[in-house]
Amino acid sequence: MAMYLQNISQVGAGAEAAGFFASMTTMILVFGIIGIALYVYSAIVLMTIAKKTKTEPAWLAWIPIANLYLFGKIPKQENLGIALIVLSVLSIIPIIGALTGIASLVIMIYLWCKIAVIRGKPEWWGFLMIIPIVNLVIMGILAWSD
Repeated sequence: MAMYLQNISQVGAGAEAAGFFASMTTMILVFGIIGIALYVYSAIVLMTIAKKTKTEPAWLAWIPIANLYLFGKIPKQENLGIALIVLSVLSIIPIIGALTGIASLVIMIYLWCKIAVIRGKPEWWGFLMIIPIVNLVIMGILAWSD
């Protein structure tokens, strides 16, 4: 009798594990699709801004890491673009990673402020880039407004 009850409990555990696996797989797929969509959107935005500011090569917007160089090159701050690349590499080191994240955020806000001015918008728009969803709207305005 005890063996029968043990087998029943194991069947329930397998079903729970399968349900957990299915939900985790779904979550990974959904977030993966969202991540890819956001990457494509940001690459299109960066490439459009590069073309409108006559910054070459605009196709760098599609290459991970290299797009950071283009991001610095648009406002004529290539050294900051290179600094972002170095900070990205250093971010994998424990403890230093948190500091590089803060430094990267400051540099990115500065560069977005400069890009906003180049595109004829107020400099403070660069600070709006830290607000989720709002940053996507601001990026679109900077890319596609006249």
